[in-house]
Amino acid sequence: MIKSAILSLLFLLLGCNVFSQNTTFSISGKVKDNKGGLPGAGVYLSGYKIATVADNDGKFQLPNLKPGSYDLLVQMVGYLPYSKSVIISDKSVQVDLLLKENTVQLNEVTIRADPNRAKYIKQFTEYFIGTTPNSKQCKILNPQVLNVDFDVTKSLLTVKTTEFLIVENKALGYRLKYMLDYFEYNSRTHIIYFSGHPFFEELKASNAKKKKYIEARETAYYGSSQHFFRSLYENRSKEEGFLINKIIKTPNPNRYPESIINENLIKIKTLPEKTGIRKVAGKIDPGLLEFWTKQKEMPRFIDKFSRAEVNPDTLVHDYNNNLKWINYTDALCIQYTKEKESLAYSQTGFWIYRPLDVPENEISIANHTTQDPIRFYANGGIYDSRSMLYEGYWAYEKVGDMVPMDYIPLIRK
Repeated sequence: MIKSAILSLLFLLLGCNVFSQNTTFSISGKVKDNKGGLPGAGVYLSGYKIATVADNDGKFQLPNLKPGSYDLLVQMVGYLPYSKSVIISDKSVQVDLLLKENTVQLNEVTIRADPNRAKYIKQFTEYFIGTTPNSKQCKILNPQVLNVDFDVTKSLLTVKTTEFLIVENKALGYRLKYMLDYFEYNSRTHIIYFSGHPFFEELKASNAKKKKYIEARETAYYGSSQHFFRSLYENRSKEEGFLINKIIKTPNPNRYPESIINENLIKIKTLPEKTGIRKVAGKIDPGLLEFWTKQKEMPRFIDKFSRAEVNPDTLVHDYNNNLKWINYTDALCIQYTKEKESLAYSQTGFWIYRPLDVPENEISIANHTTQDPIRFYANGGIYDSRSMLYEGYWAYEKVGDMVPMDYIPLIRK
């Protein structure tokens, strides 16, 4: 079953102080290099449609911001993309943003000849943008900036870049500048992990086209992890259509303990003189290697659907005035009852097995991957995105179905 670590990329409202909801502040400062200010540098807020351009002295200002934590993105021709986290508590913030020159100029870029590059780029596109109907209307405009590497020994595909990735989404009407921090896909475990910072721009469109964009954005937002955590924060998850159950994870009785699996694989791969490992014509028995490799690939746990509904009131706790948290063992099974699973989704590897009497609602599984509580904000953003690993519908929908963090639906379902 394919799993995807889907990132909530924006952290909002960290401040503990009490103030009016109408109170706003600004982030200002100067973009510069070692020689001084950089006029014309683009300054963006990750996950939003808010941006500005540095003036002739390199100074900038982003006004009308609520208290919280923001990621600033900076783009300037000839310099490496830059990001900086900024926290607004009870006053405006000033920062200096120091850029580094990009020593590899565009006209000097050479792509190493790799007969498999096209295949890897295709895999990256599917696992980064997605395979949903919306994703199929997305296009990466500058794939040449991607640095691709596949480690055969680890079955690990990694993708990096020192440029903003430009993604045009003709389904939702957005043009994304995406600062990709990291991407990896393990073809052995089928786990996808990527992190980064998106900036949203509106595509130019006629009024009729804008109407279609709005309809598509509404559909993309409703039932998403962003919608769920926003409704959970507002104590409206049931009213918004979400049902929460537990997935009880029990150890897989058909899988050897991890320590034994790793011990045997190490012995096989290192080929010491006297290990007791069977050999065929001086080589490792391929059947033995295949057995332990398959043991490694087997799921560690077996999932069991719990019929008991989880009460949001007992799940959610206040962390401070602008931040809440949840903590749980095993995993949460989250149904969105106002939308049924689409035919396109049912034909993918993300599909979640369910009891026969459970309706065909959109179902997602939220695995808790750390020891710390999961903290989240009023806009649906997760404080530490690595604390969660999604399966099911939320793993199926990726960048191609992403809307800005401050997106407000026009119609309540």
